[in-house]
Amino acid sequence: MTDTNTNIKGDLTYDSKVVQKIVGIALSDIKGLLTVDGGFFSNLTDKLVNNDDVTSGINVDVGKKQVAVDIDIVAEYGIDIAKLYDQIKSEIARKVKSMTDLDVIEVNVTVVDVKTKKEHDKDSISIQDRITGATKEAKKNVDKNKEKHAEQRVQ
Repeated sequence: MTDTNTNIKGDLTYDSKVVQKIVGIALSDIKGLLTVDGGFFSNLTDKLVNNDDVTSGINVDVGKKQVAVDIDIVAEYGIDIAKLYDQIKSEIARKVKSMTDLDVIEVNVTVVDVKTKKEHDKDSISIQDRITGATKEAKKNVDKNKEKHAEQRVQ
């Protein structure tokens, strides 16, 4: 019996958004990493703004066999940032390799801020609460206006 796959020609390539998403999800459980600047974790955990661009803050260069990653992060105050960087590199390389068979040859991390967990939670939640509150209030007003117009048409 012959292996039919060896006779089929073609290329397997990955859109950069796919690799960005793999990187973002791989980083979601690393302790001491509060967010990727641009809001990936916040969007992932629904803490900042709900939008479809979950790859914000993660930049990748994807070749046929290799990947380079650039991210800006907010680290938790008091942690060993050098160890955090090692964890980030290791987790990115492991996940990208296991899912795509691409080698991660470079991971550049820029720490753009440090915050306590309490500060980060307060900042993240307050933005979402304000947006959610404004949306609910607007919906209530629209519903009231619809009812009022419906009553006026019936009279």
